[in-house]
Amino acid sequence: MDATEIKAAVAAQAAEETPFVNRRDPARALGPDGKPAVSRRAPIWEDVPDEKWNDWRWQLSNRMNTLEELEKVLNLTDDEREGLSAPDKFRVDITPYFVSLIDPDDPADPLRRQVIPVGSELRAFTGMMEDSLAEDRHSPVPGLVHRYPDRVLLLITTQCASYCRYCTRSRIVGDPQQNFNRRELEAQLDYIRRTPQVRDVLISGGDGLTLAPKLLESALRGLREIPHVEVIRIGSRVPVFMPQRVDDELCEMLQKYHPMWLNIHVNHPNEMTPELARACDKLSRAGIPLGNQSVLLAGVNDCVHIQRDLVQRLVEIRVRPYYIYQCDLVEGAGHFRTPVGKGLEIIEGLRGHTSGYAVPQYIVDAPGGGGKIPVMPNYLISYSDHKVVLRNYEGYITTYEEPTTYTPHDRASCRWCQNPRPEPGQEGITGLLDGKRMWIEPAGFVETHARGNVEAHRLQDPSKWVPYGVGALEGQAGQPFPVLHAGEVPGASGEAATGEAAAGEAASSEAASSGGTGGDAPPTYGPGEEPRPAEGMPTGSANHELL
Repeated sequence: MDATEIKAAVAAQAAEETPFVNRRDPARALGPDGKPAVSRRAPIWEDVPDEKWNDWRWQLSNRMNTLEELEKVLNLTDDEREGLSAPDKFRVDITPYFVSLIDPDDPADPLRRQVIPVGSELRAFTGMMEDSLAEDRHSPVPGLVHRYPDRVLLLITTQCASYCRYCTRSRIVGDPQQNFNRRELEAQLDYIRRTPQVRDVLISGGDGLTLAPKLLESALRGLREIPHVEVIRIGSRVPVFMPQRVDDELCEMLQKYHPMWLNIHVNHPNEMTPELARACDKLSRAGIPLGNQSVLLAGVNDCVHIQRDLVQRLVEIRVRPYYIYQCDLVEGAGHFRTPVGKGLEIIEGLRGHTSGYAVPQYIVDAPGGGGKIPVMPNYLISYSDHKVVLRNYEGYITTYEEPTTYTPHDRASCRWCQNPRPEPGQEGITGLLDGKRMWIEPAGFVETHARGNVEAHRLQDPSKWVPYGVGALEGQAGQPFPVLHAGEVPGASGEAATGEAAAGEAASSEAASSGGTGGDAPPTYGPGEEPRPAEGMPTGSANHELL
């Protein structure tokens, strides 16, 4: 057999072999017709040509937002009619693709609850705030939030493909009057240029993937031109609400600006469609790692079994479950809130019961601007100087023997310890662990414990509470009173005229000139005096003795 015959035989054999088809790959799922699987389409759009239906611009242009429009697709309840008729409701817009996924006859449909307003979202609840995360308090320029030391949140737009009823930024999102312009984008970029500790930028809004491609790319290019920006992230629900947006053009553009990460937002397994799987597949093949952030919502996903199905299906499309958030204290979200205990129950039902990389962190985003706080069940039972007692998801209790010969890390010889990244004023708990300080004082701590005393006495030597070998007191925020010796008058000379004694004297003088109230200034009391309750008011007690 010559070479030509051998080649022909090999070719014939190859032709006879059945090509491998990975039927497990969700992005390759086929429908009954042998074509790529598709989700259901509401009857009113059955005659829309596929080329229009699969055009993200058509999806945006044909969103539903009125009671009259939604009645054509869903059998609305009285509660939904009330919500849709409210004059001051948070904006409603739903893509034809997403509204088609909703069961038109089920008021409890989990997707329906997320996008259709109801009357109960108009009712106030205890703790409700307009800006519950205090983002605007941590905003050095409009549209930029710098809450954490090394990263910022860039709110590039206030527009979304569809609007979630529990939106934490409902104060601005959906309002075209609140949108950010090019001048504000340049101010955001300028702040990042001037702040070298910023290495990570998260683009959100609104939803950056709703922007015109040229505008989005302009922002990405601006960030990539800043040398100290290492990572760019995008937070988006567009792949869920409008997977048609994730096309080859978008993926080719995004991959020019690596390293790039993207977090999507899926709350329920019913949102896991063939279209979403293919969109995530495109992004993954463009080299973009994907994560998922969900929100714990009453009546939607407050169930261990729903959450387990969700995270396992996310992993199947190569999306890593990242966070599950406790619902924020924002207007319109009261009826979605669950106890924190429900989130802990869900984590108990995930940890050990599914793969570790399928278990998200359960997060309470601290009201008032404290940032994300992870919450988890107590796996640490007890510890001593040589043992740690732990339990696993089954209740199995074990001990871990601590080492007795551990040599601590030598910071003096570690070049990373000698050259830490700049994180001015935000060391937090790690500052305590690093020995930069010994305590953290809450706001007003010094003033509270001065007990009205504006003059330090002979026992108040500040050197008494300066820890040896530890950094300065908390940001020098609580300067101790200067020492006053017997007979000295505050402000007369030397140290007595400085620091808080002088400030206290000025405050006392101001208060006296305003009748003792000082406007916004607190009333002053003599050294050692305590504020006393007004006549007829309750008096504090200790051990049932009136004070």
